[in-house]
Amino acid sequence: MFNAITHFFRLIRAGFVFAREGVLGLPDPQALPPGPRFVLKIGRLIERRDAGEGSARLAAALTKLGPTYVKLGQFLATRPDVVGKAIAKDLESLQDRMAPFGQQDAEKAILESLGKPVSELFLSFSPPVAAASIAQVHRAEINDAKGARTVAVKVLRPGVERRFQNDLDSFFFIARLAERHSAEAKRLRLVATVETLARSVTMEMDLRLEAAAYSELAENAKDDPDFRVPKVDWERTARRVLTTEWVSGIPLNNQDKLREAGHDFVRLGRVLIQSFLRQAIGHGFFHADLHPGNLFVDCDGRLVAVDCGIMGRLNPKERRFLAEILFGFITRDWYRTAEVHFEAGYVPTHHAVEDFAQAIRAIGEPIHDRPADEISMAKLLTLLFEVTALFDMRTRPELLLLQKTMVVVEGVARALDPKLDMWATAEPVVRDWIERHLGPVGRIEDAATELGGIGRLIGAAPGILTRAAGTIERLDEQTREGLVLAPETVEAIGRAEAKRGRWTTLALWVIAGLLAVWLFR
Repeated sequence: MFNAITHFFRLIRAGFVFAREGVLGLPDPQALPPGPRFVLKIGRLIERRDAGEGSARLAAALTKLGPTYVKLGQFLATRPDVVGKAIAKDLESLQDRMAPFGQQDAEKAILESLGKPVSELFLSFSPPVAAASIAQVHRAEINDAKGARTVAVKVLRPGVERRFQNDLDSFFFIARLAERHSAEAKRLRLVATVETLARSVTMEMDLRLEAAAYSELAENAKDDPDFRVPKVDWERTARRVLTTEWVSGIPLNNQDKLREAGHDFVRLGRVLIQSFLRQAIGHGFFHADLHPGNLFVDCDGRLVAVDCGIMGRLNPKERRFLAEILFGFITRDWYRTAEVHFEAGYVPTHHAVEDFAQAIRAIGEPIHDRPADEISMAKLLTLLFEVTALFDMRTRPELLLLQKTMVVVEGVARALDPKLDMWATAEPVVRDWIERHLGPVGRIEDAATELGGIGRLIGAAPGILTRAAGTIERLDEQTREGLVLAPETVEAIGRAEAKRGRWTTLALWVIAGLLAVWLFR
């Protein structure tokens, strides 16, 4: 009860901020029932006169509410099916919008995390150069066995873990409440969405995990001549502090400087799309926050990605389904594309494959009738999500980051090359994966893996059978002699029975008292 009251007060505070910032002016009152329409009307009485316009009001309100709500806004940008396309697009702007925290707090966190003061770890340590919802970044200089170099030092905000946990508890509360009373909320899997957000935030708040993500992504991209991530300085990295090499490149959103440096925009757009697809389909581990502020072009023309706090994973089965779905759209094989959705479990089996193939054809044919530079994989995924309600498809949280990242990546690539042919760019990566994993070589390797697993099982069979025989023999002895319980087990059962007896007696007295009151009233 106390927790529920606490959650309600937190939500009331958030509602007040939303009302003040004009967020209650976004919904159409005529589309709401009388009760919510009246609440909306009352709430608008406290709206600020100078509140922003349009969906920008929501971004302003989330920024005022603090780090957790900014992170929630960034996450909801991946759910246009929940918040609508216009609001989702506006929420994508919630990047690096937080005010920095104090220099002394940052230096204290480094001392507590690394056991040494800043003066011993770095030759210089600048004020923050960027501040986001969870951490901020400082530029520093070091000189060690590897020589003098510049590094980026990321430091968590003070108290951010506790604040996030409190707010996430409130998000879970409202999501469970919504699913309990709304079938649509249950289909959208709001609780699962908050769980995905919670997992993402938990991993982001342990910077050792981000360092590991840098390392894994670098290992996967070691043979990619056009894409890389900064190297981690493990000696100056801990749970609340992450140190990486400083990227001396040009931000991808600074087209003037890129043009002055002579970089090929068409090539950069192609590199971005293909690198992302190689990450997602090729390795099943992809950078899920590839907005322009996290992308640079170094002096060698390579694309450099920073901020690996949000990463996405796809298991081998999901990678196969993704490749086959994209390949099905490229080759216009609508029936096979529909079959893949059923094999993946995305569509319930009580629907017909032929009906779903018809729906996919309705999405795919108009796209293919357009010029190549107007065909959008991001739009394709968005349209696919729009048919989810028609075919009872539940939200797949593991695919939300993929959809969101593909939308962002395509937008960044088209900003570099408005004539980008998405299908021609994606086709080599998808086709190579299909041929490599679903062709003869891939099938032979799969068979070898299966045979290896069977071989290991056969090798372990004697030990398994011996242990099973021993277990059966002991059970047989206990059956003949009667089941024997350990003394402490008997004692625990006795305590439990005594406790249950006391509660039963108390319950009987309460019932007797209530009956007496009812009989003699």
